Amino acid sequence: MGVGTVALLHLVVVYALLTGLAKKVVDIVKPPVETKVIEEVKKLPPPPEIPIAPPPQLEAPPPPFIPPPEVQISAPPPPPQATVSATTNSAPPTVDLPPTPAPAAPARPEIVSISVACPRMVAPRMPARAVNDGINGSITARATIRGAKVVAVDILKSQPRGVFDAAVRTAMLQYQCQATGDQKVQAVQDFTFRND
Repeated sequence: MGVGTVALLHLVVVYALLTGLAKKVVDIVKPPVETKVIEEVKKLPPPPEIPIAPPPQLEAPPPPFIPPPEVQISAPPPPPQATVSATTNSAPPTVDLPPTPAPAAPARPEIVSISVACPRMVAPRMPARAVNDGINGSITARATIRGAKVVAVDILKSQPRGVFDAAVRTAMLQYQCQATGDQKVQAVQDFTFRND
Protein backbone atom coordinates (compact mmCIF):
# COMPACT_ATOMS: atom_id res chain seq x y z
CA MET A 1 0.00 0.00 0.00
CA GLY A 2 2.85 2.40 0.74
CA VAL A 3 4.48 1.98 -2.68
CA GLY A 4 1.19 2.48 -4.49
CA THR A 5 0.50 5.72 -2.61
CA VAL A 6 3.94 7.11 -3.45
CA ALA A 7 3.51 6.19 -7.14
CA LEU A 8 0.04 7.84 -7.27
CA LEU A 9 1.39 11.01 -5.67
CA HIS A 10 4.17 11.20 -8.26
CA LEU A 11 1.68 10.82 -11.11
CA VAL A 12 -0.47 13.69 -9.78
CA VAL A 13 2.58 15.99 -9.51
CA VAL A 14 3.77 15.13 -13.05
CA TYR A 15 0.23 15.75 -14.48
CA ALA A 16 0.04 19.13 -12.70
CA LEU A 17 3.38 20.20 -14.15
CA LEU A 18 2.49 19.13 -17.70
CA THR A 19 -0.93 20.80 -17.85
CA GLY A 20 0.19 24.08 -16.31
CA LEU A 21 -2.01 23.60 -13.28
CA ALA A 22 0.99 24.34 -11.08
CA LYS A 23 1.28 27.86 -12.56
CA LYS A 24 -2.28 28.63 -11.65
CA VAL A 25 -1.73 27.46 -8.08
CA VAL A 26 1.35 29.68 -7.80
CA ASP A 27 -0.61 32.68 -9.11
CA ILE A 28 -3.37 32.13 -6.55
CA VAL A 29 -0.97 31.66 -3.63
CA LYS A 30 1.37 34.50 -4.64
CA PRO A 31 0.62 37.68 -2.63
CA PRO A 32 0.76 41.10 -4.27
CA VAL A 33 4.17 42.80 -4.16
CA GLU A 34 4.33 46.04 -2.28
CA THR A 35 7.06 48.57 -2.90
CA LYS A 36 8.15 51.29 -0.55
CA VAL A 37 10.70 54.02 -0.91
CA ILE A 38 13.06 54.22 2.03
CA GLU A 39 14.70 57.54 2.60
CA GLU A 40 18.41 57.58 3.37
CA VAL A 41 19.22 58.53 6.92
CA LYS A 42 21.13 61.79 6.97
CA LYS A 43 24.18 61.91 9.16
CA LEU A 44 24.34 64.68 11.69
CA PRO A 45 27.35 66.96 11.45
CA PRO A 46 29.95 66.24 14.14
CA PRO A 47 29.73 68.43 17.20
CA PRO A 48 32.16 71.35 17.23
CA GLU A 49 35.40 70.62 18.99
CA ILE A 50 35.69 72.24 22.38
CA PRO A 51 39.17 73.65 22.87
CA ILE A 52 40.91 72.13 25.87
CA ALA A 53 42.83 74.56 28.02
CA PRO A 54 46.53 73.69 28.26
CA PRO A 55 47.69 72.53 31.69
CA PRO A 56 49.19 75.23 33.84
CA GLN A 57 52.94 75.39 33.64
CA LEU A 58 54.55 74.64 36.94
CA GLU A 59 57.76 76.43 37.56
CA ALA A 60 60.46 74.90 39.69
CA PRO A 61 60.68 76.53 43.10
CA PRO A 62 63.70 78.74 43.61
CA PRO A 63 66.67 77.01 45.26
CA PRO A 64 66.83 77.42 49.02
CA PHE A 65 69.18 80.02 50.35
CA ILE A 66 72.25 78.49 51.94
CA PRO A 67 74.44 81.01 53.69
CA PRO A 68 78.14 80.81 52.83
CA PRO A 69 80.28 79.23 55.56
CA GLU A 70 82.14 81.55 57.81
CA VAL A 71 85.76 80.59 57.40
CA GLN A 72 88.57 82.70 58.60
CA ILE A 73 91.70 82.38 56.56
CA SER A 74 94.88 83.02 58.44
CA ALA A 75 98.00 84.32 56.82
CA PRO A 76 100.22 81.56 55.36
CA PRO A 77 103.28 80.72 57.43
CA PRO A 78 106.52 82.25 56.22
CA PRO A 79 108.54 80.03 53.87
CA PRO A 80 111.37 78.18 55.60
CA GLN A 81 114.77 79.75 55.27
CA ALA A 82 117.42 77.70 53.53
CA THR A 83 120.20 76.85 55.92
CA VAL A 84 123.61 75.76 54.89
CA SER A 85 125.62 73.47 57.11
CA ALA A 86 128.95 71.79 56.67
CA THR A 87 129.02 67.99 56.51
CA THR A 88 131.82 65.52 56.37
CA ASN A 89 131.96 62.68 53.86
CA SER A 90 131.94 59.61 56.02
CA ALA A 91 130.35 56.30 55.16
CA PRO A 92 127.07 55.61 56.85
CA PRO A 93 127.22 52.98 59.55
CA THR A 94 126.47 49.50 58.29
CA VAL A 95 123.98 47.26 59.96
CA ASP A 96 124.50 43.53 59.68
CA LEU A 97 121.16 41.77 59.17
CA PRO A 98 120.86 38.08 59.86
CA PRO A 99 120.36 36.06 56.66
CA THR A 100 116.73 35.41 55.82
CA PRO A 101 115.81 31.79 56.24
CA ALA A 102 114.85 29.84 53.11
CA PRO A 103 111.12 29.28 52.74
CA ALA A 104 110.06 26.13 54.46
CA ALA A 105 109.34 23.21 52.17
CA PRO A 106 105.72 22.08 52.21
CA ALA A 107 105.11 19.70 55.05
CA ARG A 108 105.32 16.12 53.91
CA PRO A 109 102.35 14.01 54.93
CA GLU A 110 102.87 11.88 57.99
CA ILE A 111 103.26 8.16 57.22
CA VAL A 112 101.33 5.84 59.53
CA SER A 113 100.29 2.21 59.63
CA ILE A 114 97.22 1.50 57.52
CA SER A 115 95.58 -0.53 60.29
CA VAL A 116 95.88 2.46 62.66
CA ALA A 117 94.67 5.07 60.16
CA CYS A 118 91.83 2.99 58.72
CA PRO A 119 90.48 0.38 61.14
CA ARG A 120 87.68 -0.68 58.72
CA MET A 121 89.09 -1.97 55.42
CA VAL A 122 87.47 -3.55 52.37
CA ALA A 123 89.19 -6.53 50.74
CA PRO A 124 89.85 -6.07 47.01
CA ARG A 125 88.05 -8.42 44.60
CA MET A 126 90.02 -10.77 42.41
CA PRO A 127 89.66 -9.48 38.82
CA ALA A 128 87.85 -11.81 36.39
CA ARG A 129 90.80 -11.69 34.00
CA ALA A 130 93.14 -12.97 36.73
CA VAL A 131 90.71 -15.76 37.68
CA ASN A 132 90.19 -16.85 34.04
CA ASP A 133 93.91 -16.76 33.16
CA GLY A 134 95.11 -18.13 36.54
CA ILE A 135 97.27 -15.01 37.24
CA ASN A 136 98.86 -14.46 40.67
CA GLY A 137 100.41 -11.15 41.70
CA SER A 138 101.27 -8.56 44.33
CA ILE A 139 100.80 -4.82 44.70
CA THR A 140 102.18 -2.16 47.02
CA ALA A 141 99.86 0.85 47.24
CA ARG A 142 99.96 4.16 49.12
CA ALA A 143 96.72 5.76 50.37
CA THR A 144 96.50 9.50 51.07
CA ILE A 145 93.98 10.14 53.87
CA ARG A 146 92.40 13.46 54.75
CA GLY A 147 89.39 14.00 57.02
CA ALA A 148 88.58 10.31 57.69
CA LYS A 149 88.53 9.55 53.96
CA VAL A 150 90.97 8.08 51.44
CA VAL A 151 91.34 10.84 48.85
CA ALA A 152 94.01 9.28 46.61
CA VAL A 153 95.56 5.86 45.93
CA ASP A 154 98.99 5.58 44.28
CA ILE A 155 100.28 2.23 43.04
CA LEU A 156 103.95 2.03 44.04
CA LYS A 157 104.70 -1.49 42.76
CA SER A 158 102.55 -3.85 40.70
CA GLN A 159 103.43 -7.38 39.53
CA PRO A 160 102.11 -8.02 36.84
CA ARG A 161 101.40 -4.42 35.86
CA GLY A 162 97.81 -3.29 35.40
CA VAL A 163 96.06 -6.55 36.31
CA PHE A 164 95.17 -5.83 39.96
CA ASP A 165 95.56 -2.01 40.09
CA ALA A 166 91.88 -1.08 39.60
CA ALA A 167 90.69 -3.64 42.18
CA VAL A 168 93.10 -2.25 44.81
CA ARG A 169 92.12 1.39 44.10
CA THR A 170 88.40 0.59 44.33
CA ALA A 171 88.83 -1.25 47.63
CA MET A 172 91.09 1.38 49.27
CA LEU A 173 88.76 4.26 48.34
CA GLN A 174 86.05 2.49 50.38
CA TYR A 175 88.13 2.34 53.60
CA GLN A 176 86.62 4.00 56.68
CA CYS A 177 89.40 5.91 58.40
CA GLN A 178 89.81 7.97 61.55
CA ALA A 179 89.41 11.74 61.25
CA THR A 180 92.67 13.60 60.68
CA GLY A 181 91.23 17.09 60.08
CA ASP A 182 92.88 18.90 57.18
CA GLN A 183 96.18 17.16 57.85
CA LYS A 184 97.25 14.67 55.17
CA VAL A 185 98.27 11.23 56.34
CA GLN A 186 99.73 8.51 54.13
CA ALA A 187 99.72 4.77 54.68
CA VAL A 188 101.35 2.02 52.63
CA GLN A 189 99.78 -1.42 52.23
CA ASP A 190 100.88 -4.62 50.47
CA PHE A 191 98.38 -6.91 48.71
CA THR A 192 98.97 -10.48 47.48
CA PHE A 193 96.62 -12.15 44.97
CA ARG A 194 96.63 -15.95 44.60
CA ASN A 195 94.43 -18.28 42.57
CA ASP A 196 93.86 -21.29 44.84
